[in-house]
Amino acid sequence: MRMVRTGIERAYDSDLRQIVARSVSNRLRALRVGIGVTAVLQSSTATALMVASFCAHGLMATAPALAVMLGADVGTTLVAQVLSFDVFFLSPGLIAVGFVVHSMAERTRPRQLGRAALGLGLMLLALKLIVATSEPLRESEVLREVLGSMVGERTIAVLVAALLTWLAHSSLAVVLLIMAFAHAGTVPMDLAFALVLGANLGGTLAPILATLAEGAVARRVTFGNAAFKLIGVAAVLPAIDVVQPAIAWLGADATRQVVNFHTAFNLAIAVVFIGFTGLAAKLAERLLPVKPAADDPGRPKHLERASLTSPPVALAAAAREALRVGDVVESMLKDTIKALKEDDGGLAHEIMVRDDTVDRLYEAIKLYVTEISRHELDSEEGRRATQILTFTTDLEHIGDIIENLMELAGKKSEQGVRFSEDGLAELEALHAKVAANMKLALVVFMSGDERMALRLLQEKREVVELERADAARHLARLREGRRESIETSALHMDVLRDLKRIHSHIVAVAYPVLAQAGLLEPKPPTDKET
Repeated sequence: MRMVRTGIERAYDSDLRQIVARSVSNRLRALRVGIGVTAVLQSSTATALMVASFCAHGLMATAPALAVMLGADVGTTLVAQVLSFDVFFLSPGLIAVGFVVHSMAERTRPRQLGRAALGLGLMLLALKLIVATSEPLRESEVLREVLGSMVGERTIAVLVAALLTWLAHSSLAVVLLIMAFAHAGTVPMDLAFALVLGANLGGTLAPILATLAEGAVARRVTFGNAAFKLIGVAAVLPAIDVVQPAIAWLGADATRQVVNFHTAFNLAIAVVFIGFTGLAAKLAERLLPVKPAADDPGRPKHLERASLTSPPVALAAAAREALRVGDVVESMLKDTIKALKEDDGGLAHEIMVRDDTVDRLYEAIKLYVTEISRHELDSEEGRRATQILTFTTDLEHIGDIIENLMELAGKKSEQGVRFSEDGLAELEALHAKVAANMKLALVVFMSGDERMALRLLQEKREVVELERADAARHLARLREGRRESIETSALHMDVLRDLKRIHSHIVAVAYPVLAQAGLLEPKPPTDKET
């Protein structure tokens, strides 16, 4: 099931997100979109995390989001309906075709569709094996006693199924398992219905846990949907004996009864609560108010755990956070020359505090990209993940070098020395060129533009030549015996060296872009210039 979901997500992720984002016009349209998208993804959890992310970013209000979730719950039952029929004969063909397409296709979309077909074929095979394997369970005394103990304890059955669903992270998988047991005669029908109710309730736990750290706005969606399910379970559980004859009228086969009850339950919830999504949204906003966030610059703004299920979206979020780190480093670099020139101790301290922000954001991005890498990534996604990690590592190194420059500024202030006018002008010119190229590097990172990457590489040669010329002019002033040059000689050379090191890390972002385009042999960035 995960192969099917991730294959569809990676093939049509942006399209599905646009469809969901446009469903805010009215509740009925949102309901239909929820049904359709979840029927394709085969996971209401994936839909819930997508919708919660939209709400957290202000792209969707809580009321239409709850309507989408009502549709999502119905959408999962449609998949169960299809899989309840005898379609096992499709399994070998789907596995064979899916494997060939996934292995041989070069483009992302066909490759991921092959992945989905392979996953669907394995699902059908697994269901066939479950049905066949569960036949002997009818004679199992242990299972009979375990299930028999729950026959008169429907509440316990609901809780057991809810726990199993949370462990499986899929209500559809558990419902299909219940269908297999019912088909084998392992569980009586009233107990099967109670277990289905538990599977529906347990299906709300994974989205709730996934959005606990995403803020109150995102939690309103998952908690609101769970409230709908809880009310539905509480209403239907005591009435199972009344509902069962009506479900049996739709089809006497045990498998059909289980899947029809599953569909009827979610349809009933959708019909009953679609008119109350506005009221539920207001109640959720009152119970889960948005607390004013503390202005902590070291706290990531874009690294949402809900996005981890979709590597392209998660990588885009990591890139946005990396760009934010770049902005902080750029501001540090911009103020560096002022702190050196004016002996501004307060500014130097503030720059060093900003370096702590860079360190915290770097650690957060590193852990986040590591989480992304645990998913199966295609070659382009793997390349982007590596580029993000490399770029943020270079930014973190630049922050450390700037911190070292601020220590030099402190020494300069303590010694009461000042650069010569010529020396200061040279440092300012070199600093201005490095700062300008910092802006260019941020553009190269986000755009991957080959021409700008080549330009950045050319700037590297010019900065190296400029640094050498500045060092030579400084040595000439020393030979002339200029007092200011002699007093600041070590400091001057250290600043030149550190600015060159900073520029080396800045230029490193161009290498993977040029290597990908075949314009450069891949090589790691280095501080040592030749």
